Parts: sequence; structure tokens; C-alpha cells
Amino acid sequence: MRVLIFFIVLLGLAFAQVEISFWHAMDGPAGRQIEAFAKAFNQTQSDYRVVPRYVGDYREAETRLIAALRTGTQPVLYQAEIAFFPRLVAEHLALPLPSDLGLKKSEIADFYPAVWEYGLVGGTRYGLPLNTSTPVLYFNASAFKAKKLAPPTTWEAFEQAAAKLSDRRRKGYIAVLESWTFEAMVTSRGGSLVTPDGRPNFDSKEAVEALAMLHRMARRGDLIARRLAESQFALLDFVRTKGMMVFASIANWPAAENYSFAFGLGVAPVPRSPGGKVPMGGAQLVVLKGASEAQIEGALRFWRFLMRPDNLAKWVEASYYVPLRKSALPYLKDFYAENPYRKAAFEQLAYAVPRPRIPEFVTWRVYLEEALERSVKGGLDPRKALEAAQKKALEAR
Repeated sequence: MRVLIFFIVLLGLAFAQVEISFWHAMDGPAGRQIEAFAKAFNQTQSDYRVVPRYVGDYREAETRLIAALRTGTQPVLYQAEIAFFPRLVAEHLALPLPSDLGLKKSEIADFYPAVWEYGLVGGTRYGLPLNTSTPVLYFNASAFKAKKLAPPTTWEAFEQAAAKLSDRRRKGYIAVLESWTFEAMVTSRGGSLVTPDGRPNFDSKEAVEALAMLHRMARRGDLIARRLAESQFALLDFVRTKGMMVFASIANWPAAENYSFAFGLGVAPVPRSPGGKVPMGGAQLVVLKGASEAQIEGALRFWRFLMRPDNLAKWVEASYYVPLRKSALPYLKDFYAENPYRKAAFEQLAYAVPRPRIPEFVTWRVYLEEALERSVKGGLDPRKALEAAQKKALEAR
């Protein structure tokens, strides 16, 4: 009889729990850490049960979410890539959240301002910060040493280094033709891909300069051009020493470490002009329409659990994303001391800016990436390629 009562009690607790379905785009060590966080959170309390699910990379996840929203099978919590996040807000698919997210003022002040503010749209909180990154330059440190080169801090030095590292067997740079990397080349020159009033700005002086640089490098034979869909091949090009430099998120480091390098791996900040910026990457967690009040509260409680300084440190060590709170740094002292290159992305937070918070940008970036390919791989004049992308973006507004 006691055993029966025990199981009845357990069954009652299970039914009383509020389930928080959580779709994310993290695989590898970061994905395993999310699973571990969910398990730990579920064990610390009995009111909520977080059920994480990996649904592919950011763009695969977006496709799956759009299909789920049509059938009403969307999750409670969703990891929205930064460029996709504003679209969810504009279409009223992301629910507004308490402005303080249940935190004390001192806890809010502990977040880096750029990180905390990104989840605000029109003064209302929609996003929960989780993974924030900046682009960095991965380089073959052994090749740099052999050529007596220093990591480039300006775009002129970058272009010169690529030329010196190129020969018949290898290229100085692997250009992944996607919007975020190109955006970094524009913001680091002091420009922006979107005007202050929310219009596309693809044919700006800084954007033309950035694409002209890539166009020149391609014509000289100093780069390998890869589409976004060929990102894995870009990594292999780098590992196999077919290319000496490549820009990617600091969060790509764990994936890169799965390969055996026959050379020293170096990581450096994005080259920039005086006053130049770097765009933040990553994602925001959003609570989607259809969530109950209990599920909203459960999602917030889980997020606050993730934001504990000790948990943030575990997250950084697993994913290499930048720490969101200053109080996490003491836990990461040894992690950063083990390899000074790990600080490259973190230090860029001092001059990081949010990506465009324009709902249409998720569509505009497709036109931009087409322009990059037409110029770098097809040889089209950079200005003409960007003007065509600008025209398409304006027509799509």
C-alpha cells in the first residue's frame, strides 16, 4: 500500500509540473551543456520541467519554427538568432516580458550594457540574453611567424598579409560570403548596413570599400571564396592550410578544436579604423505566443538559473561565447589564463554594437549575400553589385 501511495504521489507531482519546451541551435559541447543545464534545473525544483531540443543550425531552426507556428506546435522557449529576433517581435510572435526579468537593480547593472539592451525593442523587453559573440580573425600562427607577420590591426595590413601569405598552393584568406562577416568589415570602418531611420544602406561608402577590398583580393588570387552553405569546407580549407586566415565567431573555436592542427592556431580581433565597431552575434531567447502564464514564469526562472555567475562560466567554457555578466569573470580566470587568444572576442565587447533590429533585415541579407558572391566569385563591379542589392532591398520593404 505504501509503495502504491508513493507512486501516486510521484504521478501527481509529474502532472503538476509545467513543461517548458525549449528549441535551440547549439550542437557539440554547447548543446551538451544546455542539456546539462536543463537536467540540473529540473532537479533543483519540482514546479517546472525544461525539455530542450536541438533543431539544427540557426537557419534550419528558423525554417522549422515557421512550420511549427503554422500548426500551433511551436515551443515555449526558442533561441532566435539575432537577425531573426526582430522579425519575431514585429510579427507579434515573441511575447513581451517584465522589464527587469525578476532581477535586482544590482544584478541588472552586472550585465554588460550592450548585452542587456539588445533584448529591448521599442522600450519593451522581448529577448533574454544567452549566447553573445563577436567575430574574430582565426589565423595560422605558424605561417605568420615564418613570414614575420603580426596579426593585422587595420584593413590595409590585412590585405597586405593576405598577399604575402598567398602562393600557388595556398591563399592568404578564406572569404565566407555571408552577411555577418561582411557587416563586421563595414562597421569596423565606421559604417552600417542599415541607416538610422531603418533603410538598407548596402551601397554606402564603407560597404563599397569593404567589397572592393574582397574584389581586389579575389582578382589577385589572394583568397578562397566560399558560400555560407560551404562553411564546413571553409573550416577544412583552414585546417588543411589551404587558407591562412578566416573570420568566424569565437563560438566556432570548440568545433575547430575537434580537428588536429599541424600549426599554431592564432585568434585576433577584427581589424578596424579609428572609431570602428564590431557587430555582436549570437541569439536571444524568446517566449513564443501560446505560452501560458505559468510557462512564461517557468521560462524566466530557467533563464535566471542560466544567468548565475557559476553557470555562465560553465557556458563560456563549453561554448566560448563571451561572458554576459562581470561577476562571471572570477570563475573564468584560469580559462582565459590557459590561452590568451581566448580573450580576443571578450575584449571587443568594449566597442561592440547590436546587429540591425529591423524585421526586414532577415530578407535583405539574402540580397546582400547574392551581391557578395556576384562580385567576389563572378567578378561584377563591387558598386554595381551592392547597388543591385540595395534596389532589391528597397523594393522588398
